[in-house]
Parts: sequence; C-alpha cells; structure tokens
Amino acid sequence: MNTATDTRARHGAAGLLDSPILGMAPWIVFSVLVGPGRFEIAVGVALALTVALVVAGRIRAPGSSWKILEVCDVVFFAALAVIGALASAGTLTWLETYAGEVSNLALVAIAFGSIAARLPFTLQYARERVPRALWHSPQFVRTNYLLTGVWGLAFLVAALAGLYGDLVLHNPNNLWTGWIIQIGAIILALRFTDWYPQVVRARAARAGGEPAEVPTVGALFVPLTGYLLPVGIVVLAADAGPAWLGIALIAAGVLLTRTLRRPDTQT
Repeated sequence: MNTATDTRARHGAAGLLDSPILGMAPWIVFSVLVGPGRFEIAVGVALALTVALVVAGRIRAPGSSWKILEVCDVVFFAALAVIGALASAGTLTWLETYAGEVSNLALVAIAFGSIAARLPFTLQYARERVPRALWHSPQFVRTNYLLTGVWGLAFLVAALAGLYGDLVLHNPNNLWTGWIIQIGAIILALRFTDWYPQVVRARAARAGGEPAEVPTVGALFVPLTGYLLPVGIVVLAADAGPAWLGIALIAAGVLLTRTLRRPDTQT
C-alpha cells in the first residue's frame, strides 16, 4: 500500500472513531439481533463491541474524556449482561421479548435528555472533528441539536414499531415491525447525519461568496429508496405480504433511486 493510501486509511479510521454513529453501533446491533432465544447472543455481541470501541478510542487518544454515549454503552450493556446471567426463566423470556424496545427507549431518553441538558451527545464527537474556534458558533451547535434530535426520533420510531409488533400483533419476529421499519428509520438517521452537515457547510460557503454545491433533499432519501429493493425481495421471498406489494416495492426502489440520483445538487 502506498503512502497516500495509508494516509487516507488512517484519516478514514480516525473519522470513524470520531463519529457518533460508532457510539450508537452497539445499540443498533443489539436492537437488530435481540429477540426470542437471542438475548444472550445480542447482549454478548453488543457488550464486546462496546468494549472494543472504548479501547480503540482510548488507544487513539490517550487521556481523552469519556463521552455521554460511551458511558451509557458500558453501563447499559454490562447491566443487561449481569441481569441476563441472574434472571429467572420468566424474566429472561420478558427480556427476550422487550429488550429491543427497552434499548431503543433508553436511546430516546439519552438523546432528548442530552438536549435538555444542553449537551447534545453528537456535539462531543463533532468537536473532535472541527477547530476549537467553531465549537461555540450558533450554526455548529444548532446542527448538533438537530442531529441528536433526529437520532432520538429514529429510535422512537424503532421502539414504537417493536412495541406494536409485541403488544398488538403478539409477534416479536414480525418482519415489518421487528426489522423493516426499524432498519429503515436507522438508515434515514445515518444518511441525515452525513447529509445535513454537508448542506450547512455548502450554504456557509455560499454565504461567504465561495462557489459550493448544496446537496438536494432528494439526495437525502437515496439510501432509503434503495432500501425498497431488498425489502421488496424479502416480502416476496418470505411471503410477508401480497406479491403485488413486493413487486411494487422493487419497482419503486429502482425508479426512485434513478430519479433522485440525477439532480445530485442544488445550483
């Protein structure tokens, strides 16, 4: 590997470690994996990932302060591991059914609680990626309030979908409430976290007289429209709906993705 490639790889790894997405990775993995008969596996994977991310962050930046999300990661999954090890069969059954919703609601509380405390959790990560002079700029702070709020809403949607599957459909493994809707909400939040700061930077550059292309609203939804294609295939393969619905989702995914990718920026 040449020097330029090495440098890009290091910068890419550093950027990933500075991203709030990485702090939410254990929660995302846990909420996707957990279910009847999978509680211990989901907790084990989430806790191992949490420890690995904390260690990687400390190795990269020795002496760096702990972030809100890191502390919550360690406390939440360590507590679940202990509870799961000591739980009775009845408690374990309850955890297997509702732990996904509990974790999603915990993240909702973390997101909106950090906003209420005037320290949105994405702000701690963002400060490691921008000069200190920008830390208190209204635009920078406002952006992180919005990003944190979007993540709170995404996990609220995931929690409500899971609860509907558990309490109304009485089917924790329902394809739509347990997987499709929850993953779709996370995909949109992931995309928004990447898309919105680009919009803010481009608008700021334009305001300063510099040429800049502003990503369109359509570009925000490209990953979600692309998600319709595999969803349609799963609907057909798993018989999770009428055949026409699966075909319609596939067609809509292909057409919308092509359409939205054309006008890539606002001029």
